Amino acid sequence: MDLAKVKDEDKLNLCRKYYIGGFAFLPFLWFVNSVWFFREAFLKPEYQQQKQIKTYVIRSMIGTAIWIAIITTWVVLFQTNRVAWGITADKISFLIPKGIP
Repeated sequence: MDLAKVKDEDKLNLCRKYYIGGFAFLPFLWFVNSVWFFREAFLKPEYQQQKQIKTYVIRSMIGTAIWIAIITTWVVLFQTNRVAWGITADKISFLIPKGIP
C-alpha cells in the first residue's frame, strides 16, 4: 500500500490498529508500524494527525526494543543453561541435540 494515496485520518487509524495489535503478543506489528510510518511521523511536513502518529511510532519502537531484549535474554539464558535444567529443558525444547555418540 502506498501511504501517499491514503487520507491522513486513515493513516492514523491504521497506525493505531498496528500499535494496539502489538499488545496481542505480536511484537512484529510494532516493528512494521515503526518502519512503515517512520517517514510519516518524522520526515513529512506537519499535518493534524502527525502528532498522534508520532506517538504511536515512538511507542512501537520502544515496544519492539523491549521485546527484542526479552527474547534475546531468554535465548541466551536457555542456551547456556539447557543441560543444567535437565528434563525440564528437554520438555520445552523443540529440537533435542543428540550429542556425540
